[in-house]
Amino acid sequence: MSQFNVLNRYLFTDAHARGELVQLSSSFKSIVKNHNYPAGVEKLLGELLSATCLLTATLKFEGDITVQLQGDGPIGYMSVSGNNNQQMRGIAKIADAEEASEANGLKALIGKGTMIITIRPKAGEAYQGVVALDADDLAGCLAHYFDVSEQIPTKVWLFNDEHSKQVAGALVQLLPDGDGSTDNKAKQESDFEHLCQLTNTIKSEEIFSLEAEALLYRLYHQEKVNIFEPQAVSYLCGCSADKCLSAISQIEPSEIKAILAEQGKISMTCDYCITTYDFDELSLQSFISKVNH
Repeated sequence: MSQFNVLNRYLFTDAHARGELVQLSSSFKSIVKNHNYPAGVEKLLGELLSATCLLTATLKFEGDITVQLQGDGPIGYMSVSGNNNQQMRGIAKIADAEEASEANGLKALIGKGTMIITIRPKAGEAYQGVVALDADDLAGCLAHYFDVSEQIPTKVWLFNDEHSKQVAGALVQLLPDGDGSTDNKAKQESDFEHLCQLTNTIKSEEIFSLEAEALLYRLYHQEKVNIFEPQAVSYLCGCSADKCLSAISQIEPSEIKAILAEQGKISMTCDYCITTYDFDELSLQSFISKVNH
């Protein structure tokens, strides 16, 4: 799967259900490459990346989404953000390095905590959903979120290849349909369970080696599946020298002069990609000159 950084969406035309499949390689490697996370932390961050891609694909508007895990465990918080163009970034903040180095899995790393999903449409108000991390794994917590917040039956599968730093995920979701009659509802639920059983047969080695169409044919060759145009997933940190200068502009000019006098420069390091931006007196002259006005 070394060449894959792609999300596929598809409809089950006879079952009133939809699905998603995301397969990620270099985009995940770009997120973790400068951080030296412990193995368990890196694995969970990979799962959160796949989960956020699947969630982002459910957006029906331009905007972005942030999924954050926080609790009382050795990870203070973990967060992945993405937008409708599937441009992603993510980070983990470790509260106890010794415990984090030995921990593995959602409960061990996050402890008792919550999942906070923040959706920010470009047009309209932002809104937020918060659910307790009561399930044993992240996939279960995500399904619980849909059940509680959206009242939509949803099943999620998350995969991780720690050796090759590849991650993947799949989602099956029931679509509202019909007249709401008991018979119609029973058929929809039966169809949904059937599709979940088929999807549950995905093997880790398949999702990391087969292209999406081949895998979907293997899973659903007896179903009518309409596959949409695949969408590329990429890593985009979003930091820049201009954004750093914007932040520096909020500092009092006298404080800028004091820092420059002591250190010779102002340095800012991005938490996500660990890029450091250095600014000397010349580059900050317009800010310093304010001290005289």
